[in-house]
This record gives sequence, C-alpha cells and structure tokens, in this order.
Amino acid sequence: MYDLIIIGAGPAGLSAAVYGIRAGLDLIVIEQTPMGGGQVIDTSEVDNYLGLPGIGGFELGQKFRQHADALGVVFRSGKVVSIQDGDGEKVVETADGTKYEARALILAGGAQHAKLGVPGEDSFRGQGVSYCATCDGAFFRKRDVAVIGGGDVAVEDAVYLAALCRKVYLIHRRDSLRAAKSLQNKLFSCENVEVVWNSTLQKINGSDLVESITVRQIRENSERELAVEGVFIAVGMKPNTEAYRQTVACDESGYLIAGEDCATNIPGIFAAGDIRTKTLRQIVTAVSDGACAVASAEKYLSFAIE
Repeated sequence: MYDLIIIGAGPAGLSAAVYGIRAGLDLIVIEQTPMGGGQVIDTSEVDNYLGLPGIGGFELGQKFRQHADALGVVFRSGKVVSIQDGDGEKVVETADGTKYEARALILAGGAQHAKLGVPGEDSFRGQGVSYCATCDGAFFRKRDVAVIGGGDVAVEDAVYLAALCRKVYLIHRRDSLRAAKSLQNKLFSCENVEVVWNSTLQKINGSDLVESITVRQIRENSERELAVEGVFIAVGMKPNTEAYRQTVACDESGYLIAGEDCATNIPGIFAAGDIRTKTLRQIVTAVSDGACAVASAEKYLSFAIE
C-alpha cells in the first residue's frame, strides 16, 4: 500500500509529486496519457508563468515532468474509472482492471475546455484560437479579436480584451446575455466592443494564422465574415471528474468541492488544480494547489498513523 496516489500528471499533479517525494512519501502518479503535462502542452506560448516569460507550453510541460523524473517519481499509465474509500485505505481502479491502494489520494485530473466543433477550431488552436483570455490576450494587443459566448466568463473576457485590443466582437447566439448584470454594465461601457446578437460561429478562416471568422445570423439565416486575428472561445469548462462523482462531493458543474487546503468531504482525499472549485484556473494556481494538497495530505497521514 502506498502512502499517496496522485491521479493526473498536469501541473497540479506533477507539483504534488515533487513535493510528495521531497517529503519522503511513498507515492505513484497515475496518468491517462503517456506524456502527461495537461493542457499546458497544447499552448503555443506561455507568457505569464513567473520567471519564464515566452516559454513554449510544450517545453514548460516537459520541464515539469523532467523535474519529477529527476527525483525518481514513479508513473503508471491508465485511465482511472473509479475510486473507493475503504477502512483506512483508498482503492483506485483503472480501465484494465488494475487496482492500486493508498492511504491518501490527490485527484488532479484537470478540466477541459468545452469546444464548439466548428471547422478551423482545432487546426488554429494556438495559432489564433484560444480558450483563455488572461493567458493569451497580451499576444493580441491592438488587434481585432472575437469572443464566443454569453455567460460570465465570455463577458469578463471581452471586457479584459477591450483594454488591450483595438476591436472586440462578442458573438452570442441569443438576444440577451446570461452574464451578471454588473458584468454586462462594464461590457456596454466599452466603446470598442460590438455585441453580435443572435449569431453563431460557423467557421474560423486563415492560412497559417487566424484571419477571419464566418458568423451566421440565426433569425435572418445569413452569413457575414469578420476580419479578426484572435478567437477566444468561452462556452464553458468540463471537469474530468466522472470517475469520482459517486465518492466525492461536487458542485452543480461537476467540480470537486475543495478549498485552498484542497481537502474534499472525504478524509484523505484531496483535489488539486482545475478539477476543484476555485475562482482562477491558471498554471500557477495549479502548481500551488499541488503543494497545498501534499501539505494537507501529510497532516492527514501523520494523524492517521497516530
């Protein structure tokens, strides 16, 4: 039986692994994909990670993994399908039927951005298509961009980008926004924001980089092309919590309920990174969660031994 099992090898999981090994814990990391690294490896450039401005996302993800490898962290490949909270032990089962036992768990499987599935979305990801305005907005300073969505995140993104960009189009499929009224007031006060009502994104166009988008006006059933260099898609997030929802408490969106100490409602089970309830999901906050989760796990294990 291990002291600790960490599920997920993104920034939160790898940070937890580094802190856990340095604390002398007997641990393993279970990761679904062989490379690991989480969402960061799909980011072309990271400009807001302290001390490493302009580093490529893939390179940063590799540095995280190399740090863990250098300390001798043991990795196991597999898709976790269930976890169980037993009498003094936690059981993790993967899709191939393998079971692992530990006295504590850190769930760090992250979340994934909801996609629209339109032509050009995947091919231009990192080449003009982004899912994080605070991460990538600075790359589009004084340029024309579009934000897709109508909720709080989309409106917040549009307001944030309005301070950086020359023109911001907010594309929304309805004739009213779902965002909080206070956010809407901020949005409508931005002179360089144009809301494109009753419209859906049909296609993202360009050669090597994004050059324009095709938008359909639903009521008129007509299409128009908007010249933009950036497309920020803000239609929601999906936490990777399917395997845990029968055991650990979640909020209405499926995020694991845990505070800054990363403790869930189940003693000995902790949630770190984008998978948990939090206000800001960034690489730096995920790395911080990994450290906090291990600190909480150490306290739990020490009391459990006593």
